[in-house]
Amino acid sequence: MRLISWNVNGLRACMNKGFMEFFGFIDADVFCIQESKMHKEQATFDFPNYEEYWNSAEKKGYSGVAIFSKQKPLNVEYDMGIAHHDKEGRIITAEFKDFYLVNVYTPNSKRELERLEYRMQWEDDFRVFLKGLESKKPVIVCGDLNVAHKEIDLKNPKTNRRNAGFTDEEREKMSVLLDSGFTDTYRYFYPNKEGAYSWWSYMGKARANNTGWRIDYFLCSKALESRLKSASIYPEILGSDHCPVGLEIDVH
Repeated sequence: MRLISWNVNGLRACMNKGFMEFFGFIDADVFCIQESKMHKEQATFDFPNYEEYWNSAEKKGYSGVAIFSKQKPLNVEYDMGIAHHDKEGRIITAEFKDFYLVNVYTPNSKRELERLEYRMQWEDDFRVFLKGLESKKPVIVCGDLNVAHKEIDLKNPKTNRRNAGFTDEEREKMSVLLDSGFTDTYRYFYPNKEGAYSWWSYMGKARANNTGWRIDYFLCSKALESRLKSASIYPEILGSDHCPVGLEIDVH
């Protein structure tokens, strides 16, 4: 089963920058996007042969996630059931026979870390949410987690130490999540690979120079490790300030 995740930074804009070419080429079984920045009824495009599930923010042109799946999930749920987290269109959970797939767009701590306190609360609640699902069957989490976990996961760790996405607090929450029973699938296959990034600033030729961050992930429950086949990052795919990431897993 091939799974793809991509923060498209506005799906309508990305459509004009080659989205459908990659979508058709990669032929994923499940394709997850973050930052759709739209509602489904605004779409002037469709995805033949895919079931579509959208979760959009109350605020127009902000956040939003979607799942496109060839196979109809057994069940689909939206958000985590916590009112103050559930207005920004950040989570869709699709239940398949062997696992839950959680597509997430984690809140950014923002400049001056104005949302860091909220982010810490989100991290704790999200971990509890995932462990609740995992009590029923294994979980795959994909999306923009808005954190570079280790120094290897961004080009300039020293100068970014107190910047959103690389604070000690955010990195620690990621460690706690992984220690609770999840595997970073890319590092499972490539534990020491440097220069593997999924996001680049639009400033200062960052992408051309590969001055990037790896903040887009596929995580999975430890129980699924033996089924992992490959993990990928597609830095050559343009259209957003993020590139797609992928996972292949053996499911029955």
